[in-house]
Amino acid sequence: MDVVLDDTVKKLILLFVLDQMEIPLTENSIIDICTSRNDWLKYIDCKEALSQLIDVKFIYKLEEDGFEVEPSEVRYAISIEGRNCLAHFFNRIRQHTREEIVNYAKQNRMVFKRNQEYVYEYFKNSDGSHTVVFRIKEPTLAQTIFEIRLKTSTRNSAVSAGKKWCKKAAQIYEYVFENLISEN
Repeated sequence: MDVVLDDTVKKLILLFVLDQMEIPLTENSIIDICTSRNDWLKYIDCKEALSQLIDVKFIYKLEEDGFEVEPSEVRYAISIEGRNCLAHFFNRIRQHTREEIVNYAKQNRMVFKRNQEYVYEYFKNSDGSHTVVFRIKEPTLAQTIFEIRLKTSTRNSAVSAGKKWCKKAAQIYEYVFENLISEN
């Protein structure tokens, strides 16, 4: 980025990214989008802007209704106040940057959504096998709404199953729901 941005524009860029992505994002995702994948903000500027926007309640942390959530899984969204501020001052963001953000959001929104909703982890069992835990998390909370545990013979098969899960979780959930829950 060739242009030096003032603090207000940095905050507006962050609000605009959250607005355009249309999904709650983890801090790591926000930083990744704004700094690593794109050159809209510098890392430290992004961290500071995020913190300040949370302090003034333009960005809020989603509540988990009694569920303990790992700090890395806490999600943030733009508040009504943040949207109002953005509506009044979004034109302070360079048009070229706004267009980049809009295009990036359109192309990548579903990838970030899947990465945050369809998750898996695996661990080694005492007998040398591995257990893979597949989860679907509710989009606005970090609450698990669906979970499957499978035992695999090797670490490679656990990792392979996890990668497939990220692509097929929606179809698997739909199949299970239709065959076990649906009253049709």
